[in-house]
Amino acid sequence: MDAAFTAEQDEIRRTLRDLLARHAGPGEVRAAVRTAEGHDPALWRRLAQGLGLPGLALPEEYGGAGCTPTELALACEETGRALLPSPLLATAVLAAPLITALGTPSQRAGLLPRIADGTLTAALAVPGGSMAAALGLTGDNRSAPWSGGGRAGGVQARHGDGGWRLYGEADRVLDGHSAGLLLVAAHTGGYPRSRTLLFLVPTEFHVRAEVSGGAPIEVPIEVPTDVPSGTEGLTRTRLTSLDETRPLARVELRDTPAALLGTEADTADVCGALAATGHTAAAVLAAEAVGAAAGALERTVAYVKEREQFGRAIGSFQAVKHRLADLYVRVEAARSAAYYAAWDPAAGPLALAQALETARTVAGEAVQLHGGIGFTWEHEAHLYVKRAAADELLFGPVHRLRDHAAVRAGLFGDVSSRALAHEVAV
Repeated sequence: MDAAFTAEQDEIRRTLRDLLARHAGPGEVRAAVRTAEGHDPALWRRLAQGLGLPGLALPEEYGGAGCTPTELALACEETGRALLPSPLLATAVLAAPLITALGTPSQRAGLLPRIADGTLTAALAVPGGSMAAALGLTGDNRSAPWSGGGRAGGVQARHGDGGWRLYGEADRVLDGHSAGLLLVAAHTGGYPRSRTLLFLVPTEFHVRAEVSGGAPIEVPIEVPTDVPSGTEGLTRTRLTSLDETRPLARVELRDTPAALLGTEADTADVCGALAATGHTAAAVLAAEAVGAAAGALERTVAYVKEREQFGRAIGSFQAVKHRLADLYVRVEAARSAAYYAAWDPAAGPLALAQALETARTVAGEAVQLHGGIGFTWEHEAHLYVKRAAADELLFGPVHRLRDHAAVRAGLFGDVSSRALAHEVAV
């Protein structure tokens, strides 16, 4: 394995870091999260159309760059460093791979080019706020009843003369309030033949585009023929979230028309596709968490070099140096794990566990080392604490990530029996 990055990968990192340093400082981030979209639309267009960020890992035939998850992980490390609120994670890391893996040729051709150029954002909606379970990060998503299990609750799908209809709700949907397309995990078949399928629910198939010298205009998006165009019975509510840079929504579906992602003959292993996407997403999330930890550490180092106590910078005290050195080792170890997981996504959940733990530790120490100012709302230190805590709530917790990885590796004996006992216990 050659761990060295290529010149192109280094250029992605450098270009993105320079751009975010100019347009995504703490003030810009605070302003972006208070917009209706929850992010800066102008900056998103620049990232999508100028840098091609959402299409990095998409095939070239759909307008993407044809890169590997490593490039996407490097990009997300930089967005994590800036705590950038953007639809990148929900669209390019969670939704696009599922459309690529399961979508029909018409669905892929109609949706992926729009995702690649940033004119269409998407979100993955799973019932009960069980994102980690659905992606197979904290348990076997085939046996866990995260999608309703054929009983009451979750999102239910039924097929009639008018096509597929969905009923139910999904909480904590990342960027669900602003996404132009929802991928909804729903249960169908009833209890005897219960199974989970993914459905496409468009929320809007138009985008606002700026015209030079004039006001923004509405530009229609070409809708695939096998995707419904209405939003009947769909209600989206933006929730108050712990981390404002991770906007969450509640999606309610009341007899809402939807289209099956793929065909029934090709959807036999939806849970397998979700798990494969989850492993890659875990590697990208690990890199993003490492970026956030590194950003918090860099700000802390800069602060202790300037803050004086007893006539000298507090960074010159040995106790402070030791604490910072320990944090640096943690960040570098988590970075190595994240880079390895980008090369081998099977290691993604473990890398994510290490990165989330590192981000939480570094953010907490950053608040402590900033002293009194670190506890104020005006300072950005608390933003890193919220990001670390919110990510663990959404994609963890850490001990469950490690426990499931250990079960899969067979560290506690027979995997199948242990896994079954584990799922029943939780």
